[in-house]
Amino acid sequence: MHLYQAWCINFCNDCATVFLATAINRRVTIFSFNMYKLLKNTALAASGLSLLGLLIVDPASAFTLTVFHNNDGESALLPDAGAAGSEGGAAEFIGLLNNLRSTAVNPITLSSGDNILAGLTFSASQETGVLYDAQVLAAIGYDAIALGNHDFDFGPDFLANFINTYANEFGGTAPYLSANLDFTGTPLEPLVAAGRIAKSTIVNKGGEQIGIVSAITEILPSISSPGDVDVLPVLAEVQAEIDRLQAQGIDKIILISHLQSINIELDLIPQLSGVDIVIAGGGDELLINDVNNALPSDQANVASGSSSVFGPYPVTATNADGQLVPVVTTPGEYGYLGRLEVEFDDSGVVTSFNGEPVRVFGPDLAAQGIQPDAAIATQVIAPVEAAVAALDAQVIGTTEIELNGVREAVRTTETNLGNLIADSLLWQAQQLADSFGAETPVIALQNGGGIRNSVVIPAGDNITAKDTIDILPFSNFVSVVSDVMPDQLKAIFENAYSAVENVGGAFAQVAGVKVGLDLSAAPGSRVIDVQLDDGTFIVKNGQVVSGAPTIALATIDFLARGGDNYPLADNPLTNVGVSYQQALANYIETGVDQGGLGGVVTAAQYPVGGEGRIFATEAVVPEPGTILGLLGLGAFGVNLLKRRKSLV
Repeated sequence: MHLYQAWCINFCNDCATVFLATAINRRVTIFSFNMYKLLKNTALAASGLSLLGLLIVDPASAFTLTVFHNNDGESALLPDAGAAGSEGGAAEFIGLLNNLRSTAVNPITLSSGDNILAGLTFSASQETGVLYDAQVLAAIGYDAIALGNHDFDFGPDFLANFINTYANEFGGTAPYLSANLDFTGTPLEPLVAAGRIAKSTIVNKGGEQIGIVSAITEILPSISSPGDVDVLPVLAEVQAEIDRLQAQGIDKIILISHLQSINIELDLIPQLSGVDIVIAGGGDELLINDVNNALPSDQANVASGSSSVFGPYPVTATNADGQLVPVVTTPGEYGYLGRLEVEFDDSGVVTSFNGEPVRVFGPDLAAQGIQPDAAIATQVIAPVEAAVAALDAQVIGTTEIELNGVREAVRTTETNLGNLIADSLLWQAQQLADSFGAETPVIALQNGGGIRNSVVIPAGDNITAKDTIDILPFSNFVSVVSDVMPDQLKAIFENAYSAVENVGGAFAQVAGVKVGLDLSAAPGSRVIDVQLDDGTFIVKNGQVVSGAPTIALATIDFLARGGDNYPLADNPLTNVGVSYQQALANYIETGVDQGGLGGVVTAAQYPVGGEGRIFATEAVVPEPGTILGLLGLGAFGVNLLKRRKSLV
């Protein structure tokens, strides 16, 4: 028998739901039932002290499910070589999973999306013609895979090909799921008919049926490229699918969701009835019970204050039925394997849960005699490593100064790497605009969300072809957007700096322009000054200048088509046929006489912290910590606020 050691009782006018919980050896045991009629107007209701004798679960009727999960693998197939030992790696992840799965009770394996991402793996795939990520996903042996936003980065045609390759070439059997997407009239519609994409699926384990439902973020069209795939409201569609499963007698239901932040799942659960377990994706939060069990790199980041532990594993929320729901996620990139053990009673009610994320750490695996998956090591890791080595051998320049591409920096403040990228877009577009019949752009902008290396490149380092892909991994092309009106340009920059507090990916790194901001103002009214490099004001003192010119700008086609909510989709667009990675390489390599850098990124041209292209004005001096500091942006946000001067 399970004896509960602690309890609390909550009463309302219409019902009384009793939650009881204990935590022993990381197991949380819960009991929830309607006691209102039993307890109302009784001494038992007043004290609750006699409830202890009621709290017994018959183990003979219990069903245990072991949930293995991960999310946001993002094509990080190669292990990272850390000072303490290698971290992550697809072959190592599979070796660990197979070892743990072999002794688990009723194991089920689930992904919460974003298993692919543009970058070195895709470059290797293009070189060899092998979709290595599809091979890895098939080898993992998932029972279900959620669709994430990055799965759509290459468009519906590529995604359809990827899923078909996963199934036809590598034998992957798990369906891709999303309850709130409509694929009608798209290249993905035939996969729905074939059962390779569905709203939900049913998995049989230990004689029990487990329903798996999935959902994707409603902002998908603004952060990826889903084409004509329609995104429907998450709450309504997920609840409808849960109701449909319950109507079939399914009483154990897991939601695998990709909503971009675990906070969104935690807000959603109280509105959902019938959900028992939630596996979140897209936020990369670290849930762990003891930080000493985290990867060494995460331990170091937590110790330095550059990142933090979101909460214990699992965190919990209460669903609309009054049931406690365990919620889990991992930081992604094959660095952790989530392992959650859940016990249900014979009515499908969760009675206990416990678990922990298991780090994929080379020394741990070696100590346990766990070997990386041999087939993946040979057929995937070796050719990808060879492709990466070849790119790393292609030196395109050097840097005299450290270049800051850290995620929190490029999404909250001007950085010298951001300036370098924006300059490369402007230079490349100006070089090619005339030959494409496009207007010559005078400014450029690059969204921080498209800069992905998230490291500081040290001074003195060679810059290689590999670096350009690490920094700019997506399939984005340099484009010229014409006929940008003055009021539209203000709206563009208002959008760019509307979510600085949330480290939003829309944050614009700029070239050819200076932008003054009041970050204490509400989103939509933060742009104070916009001045072109020739001295022309487009916006001054918060107002569009009368008679200001219409201009053309250079950017990437993702933003030009309305990505990250940039108001550009209705303007004339000219793609100049060069990827943003290649533009960066071309700009660095090309001689100074042609406007390039001649192979050297100088400290004079790209100082640490930038040149003041983006700044807060003299009139606004928020105290550090009141706006950005409270949101964990640290020195990056403080630097933005300190670099204040007037454009006037």
